[in-house]
Amino acid sequence: MFSKSKINEPGPNTPDTDKPKGTDAAKPAAGSDFKAPATPKAKPAPSVLSSDLLITGNVKTSGDIQVEGQVEGDIRAHLLTVGEGATVKGEVIADDVVVNGRVVGRVRGLKVRLTSTARVEGDIIHKTIAIESGAHFEGSVQRQDDPLATGSKKMPTAAAADAKS
Repeated sequence: MFSKSKINEPGPNTPDTDKPKGTDAAKPAAGSDFKAPATPKAKPAPSVLSSDLLITGNVKTSGDIQVEGQVEGDIRAHLLTVGEGATVKGEVIADDVVVNGRVVGRVRGLKVRLTSTARVEGDIIHKTIAIESGAHFEGSVQRQDDPLATGSKKMPTAAAADAKS
């Protein structure tokens, strides 16, 4: 099963006899039209709002957020994960929303998932939804093709109303 072979042990550097000296086989020859493939951008890690953090105000990002603390304000993100001990008091808008903790306010998302430990007090507007057994939910559920759109009809502003008079 195990042998005392010296295959994996460091030893003297032996030159690679397959390649001619002074050249690198991975590099294209000078003047060639070869372009190195663009390296794909690595997806950044989610921003984590730790359990000892209280944020009063709105949070907005095009990336991912994982809330473990408390947020008193609206959150807009690509992927929002509300941790088990977390509380969000405000509107939540994200492409993907996963609620493990507590949300007091409206939830808008293309995909909304309430896990068994979730507590949501507010309306949910979604394209797809999953509610696990044990989740606590008080509010209404509405399906929309584009739940991220504001959806509110524009009310005439005071200036516009004055202009009509």
